[in-house]
Amino acid sequence: MTTLQIGDKAPNFSGKDQDGNLHSLADYNGKKLVVFFYPKADTPGCTAEACDLRDNYDRFKAANYELLGVSADGAKAQSKFRNKYEFPFPLLADEDKSVIEAFGVWGPKKFMGREYDGIHRTTFIINEEGFIEEIISDVKTKAHAAQILK
Repeated sequence: MTTLQIGDKAPNFSGKDQDGNLHSLADYNGKKLVVFFYPKADTPGCTAEACDLRDNYDRFKAANYELLGVSADGAKAQSKFRNKYEFPFPLLADEDKSVIEAFGVWGPKKFMGREYDGIHRTTFIINEEGFIEEIISDVKTKAHAAQILK
C-alpha cells in the first residue's frame, strides 16, 4: 500500500496526541521510533495490538524505542482509548489524515465484500537518524511486539 521503502527518510510528520501535545519526527532524533497505524480506537484488533505493545513496553524502552500510535480518531476517542487500557505511549489524533497520508497508509480496503477507503494497519520502524528501518504490513495484532523486537 505505502510507497515508502526501507532506507527512505521518514516523512517529517507533525501531529497532536490525545492531550493536544505536538509530536514530530525531530522529537525522536537519537531514538528508534515505532509508528503504528491502526484503523479505529477501541475496536477488537486495534485493542489487541495496542495492548500487546503496552505489555511489552519495558522491553521497548530497554532497547531505546519510543512508540507512537496513529489513527484518524479525534482526541476525545484517543484519550478514552488510552486511559481505558492505560497505554504508556501517545496516540496521535490525525483527523485531517496528514500523518496517515504522509506515510501512505490510507487507501481502498475490502471487508465482507464491501469496498471503502480506510487506514491500512501498518507499522514503521524508524532508526535514530530518521530513516525507515522496517515496514510491517502484515501486522499480527496479538503478537506485534514480537514482530518488532525479534
